[in-house]
Amino acid sequence: MGAIYILWLRELKRYLRSRAQIVASLGQPLLYLLVLGFGLGPVFQQAGKGSYIQFVAPGVIGMSVLFTSIFSGIGLLWDRQFGFLKETLVAPVPRVTVMIGRTLGGATVATIQGVLIFIVCVLAGFRPVSWTSVPLAFLFMILTAVVFGGLGTAIGSLLENMQGFQLIMNFMVMPIFFLSGALFPLTNLPKVLSIATSFDPLSYGIDGLRGALIGVSHFGVLTNISVLGLVAVLFVALGGYFFSRIQI
Repeated sequence: MGAIYILWLRELKRYLRSRAQIVASLGQPLLYLLVLGFGLGPVFQQAGKGSYIQFVAPGVIGMSVLFTSIFSGIGLLWDRQFGFLKETLVAPVPRVTVMIGRTLGGATVATIQGVLIFIVCVLAGFRPVSWTSVPLAFLFMILTAVVFGGLGTAIGSLLENMQGFQLIMNFMVMPIFFLSGALFPLTNLPKVLSIATSFDPLSYGIDGLRGALIGVSHFGVLTNISVLGLVAVLFVALGGYFFSRIQI
């Protein structure tokens, strides 16, 4: 437990010390929120769907959690490049312990990022349907962060350098985001697209956030929690397997 705590704390301190990174990481979600929220707002209202800011805010929060947790996992590449990973792996600590500490640290950072984006959304005019449901939204942030923290660790364990990073972004992370329903409702979609969104783990995270914050859910709260919990176990186990096979 001591090693897990130390590695968790390292990830947290690395995030908190990089103030420029914190500010920069708010840029893209803020751009989506303001440009899409206000730009598409009139169209959304004319369609009888209400305020687009209210609809898109949970999606922007989910996007922030997705990117931050994936990037935390891929931070393995930096640790490998600068020798920290080698020093960690030769220590008398099981590799699974190292992996769990890193993944929990990345998930914590992603959750903090999600909370910051939530505050920004409130400042931009977003209002939860009930403030008492906000803790449930935080639970979905945590589950989503663990899911993609485990996936990020698996990806970071497989890549040997940063050259494959852009490929992962273009062919995995961006489709995960755009197919999640972050920017559009999941109802009345074409059958192929509906099937694709149902296989996207982020769909359940954002749908859970939307259900908790604005009272609109496509899959249902219990389904969202169950799927995220199951996928979290699967991805963390997958990340642990690939992490244990890293050659130093």
